[in-house]
Amino acid sequence: MSATNTVDPGEIAKFEAMAAEWWDLKGKFKPLHMMNPVRLDYITSQIAAEFGRDLDQPEPFKGLRILDIGCGGGLLCEPMARLGATVVGADAAERNIPVAKIHAEQSGLEIDYRHTTAEAMAEAGEQFDAVLNMEVVEHVADPQGYLTACQQLMKPGAIHICSTINRNPKSFAMAIVGAEYVMRWLPKGTHEWNKFITPDELFGLIEKAGMTPVDRKGFVFNFAKFTWSISDRDLSVNYVTAATKPA
Repeated sequence: MSATNTVDPGEIAKFEAMAAEWWDLKGKFKPLHMMNPVRLDYITSQIAAEFGRDLDQPEPFKGLRILDIGCGGGLLCEPMARLGATVVGADAAERNIPVAKIHAEQSGLEIDYRHTTAEAMAEAGEQFDAVLNMEVVEHVADPQGYLTACQQLMKPGAIHICSTINRNPKSFAMAIVGAEYVMRWLPKGTHEWNKFITPDELFGLIEKAGMTPVDRKGFVFNFAKFTWSISDRDLSVNYVTAATKPA
């Protein structure tokens, strides 16, 4: 662990307490399991477009080195590995790493899991073709410093995919009141509304970090169908962005 980092100890403690439940489809990470198909659809399509890969081919990401920062139990690392990528999963919550390692071994996958931070990896000179930064930026102490570290981890021409939660009355009602108090999908206090970031704010932070924003979409939950979908227009609650590092 780097002595200089943007980790918020209080946020880490929340996820340490839930570490054993990462692969429980009905547990505290049920919302992520439900959202994972649309997250993967967006991630894979963006990486494939950036590097000219055909997703219909076996192991289309072979030769690409991908980092999942804030990897948790490996919900994104494992699909990336199955697509042929060399995958590093990093998390500041130490208890997440053995959970992720055991599940990968049981799945017959080779994934390099590490208890570390973006800053420590950047200081070590690590470089990747793609950096996945999903549902993390709203939990760090210094979003600008954190995104700058993510940029330093990117090779020239690499892609950065970052998702988070918008900050407005609707997101408070949906992501906090709805998810934590009504549906009880997440423990109370998992999210702090004042840490949420609007799409325009995130684009500004990304640009200031030295990346070029290229896309943003919404992840929209349909309560009637109980499913997630990707939207070009509705970024009111959950949303995702793509940015590149100039070659």
